[in-house]
Amino acid sequence: MSMPPGQPAGQVNGPPNLPACVRHPDRPTGLRCTRCERPACPECLRPASVGQHCVDCVAQAQRTTRAPVTISGARPDRRPVVVQTLIAVNVLIFAITAYQARGVMNLEPSTLFRDWALFPLATRNGYWWQLITAGFLHVNPIHILMNMFALWVIGRDMERILGPARFTAVYLVGLLGGSVSVLLFGQVDSQTVGASGAVFALMGGLLVLVYRLKVNPSQVIGMIAINLVISVAIPGISLLGHVGGLVTGALLTAALIFPPPRLPVERRRLWQVGAGVVLVAVMVGLVLVRFAQIPQLS
Repeated sequence: MSMPPGQPAGQVNGPPNLPACVRHPDRPTGLRCTRCERPACPECLRPASVGQHCVDCVAQAQRTTRAPVTISGARPDRRPVVVQTLIAVNVLIFAITAYQARGVMNLEPSTLFRDWALFPLATRNGYWWQLITAGFLHVNPIHILMNMFALWVIGRDMERILGPARFTAVYLVGLLGGSVSVLLFGQVDSQTVGASGAVFALMGGLLVLVYRLKVNPSQVIGMIAINLVISVAIPGISLLGHVGGLVTGALLTAALIFPPPRLPVERRRLWQVGAGVVLVAVMVGLVLVRFAQIPQLS
């Protein structure tokens, strides 16, 4: 039998019979994915801790790998968009009231200010939205500057830990808690405005968070104590609104990050929503009881 010059005995003419890449059938390859063992060309393989994985296995692993979450179940990589939005809304409303009042130091001539400020007699007689809208009004530039600075400093980290939805709930429910406290225990002919009730709700929530994270709470306790002393020492500041927001924010945050023992992870969100609904329902019930005690204007 004659052999071509230079060809070893036993070698068959033509390229070896290699399998084709599963993603590129026109590319023979001697490589395989160490996970699914399917043939793959170098372009379709990615380095792994052991061997190489094909791009399909890499994509499947990314879909099934659970993303890291905080103690409340939120993704920690989110930007504090809710804090930024709340600040923008407060500043916008302040600008509208200042424009209507033709000044920034006395906003009471503003129609929006009069309709939205918490005035228990008016709230009892149909202006129920004042329980929320009063938290977006401020009496002067210093008032809004202090509240928005506190919201920015405290709110950024809290939103990352709680997530946008839970953070919004703590802020708004705490705002409502401050207004309900004023309605229950304050003078029915007094006027209350400001986001400080919601800011104190964040302070209460922050205290619960540092306790849950086992961080030294002395700084947070000191901050709350100083602000409560200021609330008492300076006339015109609503101590009732601050305390009501503080307690409400702490209660809701505790419900968000301390679920019942042995509660399945998939039911934790249902528990969090239910806790918020119950807290709001209790406050609505207290408001209705208080309304029955306030005389209705003719």
